[in-house]
Formats: sequence, C-alpha cells, structure tokens
Amino acid sequence: MADDVVIFHNPGCSTSRKALEAIRAAGRQPKVVEYLKTGWTKPQLEALFAKMGVTPQAALRTRNTQAQALGLTAPGASDDSIIEAMVADPVLVERPIVETARGAVLARPVEKLQALL
Repeated sequence: MADDVVIFHNPGCSTSRKALEAIRAAGRQPKVVEYLKTGWTKPQLEALFAKMGVTPQAALRTRNTQAQALGLTAPGASDDSIIEAMVADPVLVERPIVETARGAVLARPVEKLQALL
C-alpha cells in the first residue's frame, strides 16, 4: 500500500528517523513531508489535531523552541494563538506526526505507531 501512510518528518530528529524506519520496516512506503520546509496551514493543523484527539497545547513542542518566550505555555494561551504560532514557526509542532486511514498519532515514543500500522 503505497502512500497511505504520511509522516510529518524532521530528519534532524532521532525519534522522527526511528519512526520512519519503523514504518518502512512494517513494509509501508510512507509519504514523507518535511514540515520544516513545507510549513503548516491552520486548517491542516486543526484537522490533524482533531484526528489525533489532542489539543494544540498537547502538540506544542516546548523543548528547544520559543514556546515559553512567546507565552504559548501560559495557562491562558488560546488554541488559536498556539496554532497561529505553529504556522509562523513550524518547529513549534512536536514531532513526528504519523497519519493513516486508521487515524493519526504523535509517534513519541515510536511504539505509538503500532496501532496505526
């Protein structure tokens, strides 16, 4: 089944590389989206988060980012403000996100992929 798995991938991230390796080891050929190059759109993120069943806050990458400085980790930070910041700076989205017809997960740890493959 070609292209029925999409990985939003950062090749500089070891967890993302492990997830890509696990998908391929399962015999799947994923569509690889290097989101740091392509960026995100607000509708795309809203759809992914809905499919994953998470809030923007839960998908916010806080380690080695400007999330705290931008006020995105504050209790009152709105979903819209977090998503707008993610669109402006794609590194703010935690990685890797893997999407299939069965759903989507933040594959951190990589073992979370098993339910989708």
